[in-house]
Amino acid sequence: MNKSPLFRIGLIVNSYAGLGGSVALKGSDGADTAKRALELGATPKAQLRVGQALKVIQAYSDQIQFVTGAGGLGEDIVRDLGYVCDVIYTPQQSLTSADDTRELAKLLAERDDIDLLLFAGGDGTARDVCAVYPAQRPVLGIPAGVKIHSGVYAISPTAAGKVLEQLILGQLTSVTNADVMDIDEDAFRQGTVRARRYGEMLVPAELRYVQAVKMGGKESDELVLADIAADVIESMDDDTLYVMGSGSTVAFIMEELSLPNTLLGVDVVLAGQVIASDATATQLEKLIDEHQGPVQMIITVIGGQGHIFGRGNQQLSPAVIRRVGKDHIQIVATKAKLQALGQRPLLVDTGEPELDAELSGLMRVTTGYHDEVFVRVESA
Repeated sequence: MNKSPLFRIGLIVNSYAGLGGSVALKGSDGADTAKRALELGATPKAQLRVGQALKVIQAYSDQIQFVTGAGGLGEDIVRDLGYVCDVIYTPQQSLTSADDTRELAKLLAERDDIDLLLFAGGDGTARDVCAVYPAQRPVLGIPAGVKIHSGVYAISPTAAGKVLEQLILGQLTSVTNADVMDIDEDAFRQGTVRARRYGEMLVPAELRYVQAVKMGGKESDELVLADIAADVIESMDDDTLYVMGSGSTVAFIMEELSLPNTLLGVDVVLAGQVIASDATATQLEKLIDEHQGPVQMIITVIGGQGHIFGRGNQQLSPAVIRRVGKDHIQIVATKAKLQALGQRPLLVDTGEPELDAELSGLMRVTTGYHDEVFVRVESA
């Protein structure tokens, strides 16, 4: 019996992607930011997320060859999972950089036997790949960064694995051009989103598994937001600790409370006062543990994508979510934002499959004053 031909996957892992999320740095672009995140106690998770994707296709390991860089650029996780690996680039230092991503992408572009380029990171990583990799050759991103605005990423690591499985099995999979987007991190840290298109890359057009480009702009008419805010504020009391998530819908609630707000961060409110601004995951855990009363988390939905956890709010870590509990999570969103998802579910991508499964199912979403809808939540 003839063996199936090898499916060759180029792999680039930005080992430090997502470091800034849990420590409220709003991104990890640049070596200085990565070092700062590590000093603040951030734990690299990119390798874990790549592992989640590659475990989906382990049954086909004899049909796959990875072409990648040494150490954390891809070799470590590939060899740990028992795959065949061809190392073609070695970084000069252990703390890899955007330069290493681009150099490895250039070398992979020179080869004509790469069936798909797989990369793990955020929008900065997508930009680096887009800058040097041929636009006519297929790629797919594993989401591991803080900023995921680009349409070249799967909705979760497991979803990326599902797409790879389809390709390895030779199933008909359409491809499409998707935008590579990124924002100004310095402006992002000041609460301003300045998104810019940097190009496009060819990705599998499997809409169940590959995310849409994040929608920007105003999410709703002020009257609808005012109704949502009125409903939330009416139920608030002085004994409950409120963890206020990121996004403009939650920001509107904070504005109605006459409280300062971190648009793209997480704030904590107790007895009508902000007791922590732009809190990190560690700070949130400590505040929740020290609080003697109930805790409530108020979050919203990312427009166009449907994520409620795992995109831009990594401060809401699995440990924080577990401390709060599913029954004490209040989702707020306009009906227009939910309808724009086209009956797709809300998505959770916390990094822990067990927690994602626990959060799945029907959840209530506050869409107005004393107005709620049930929406399906699924693991991405």
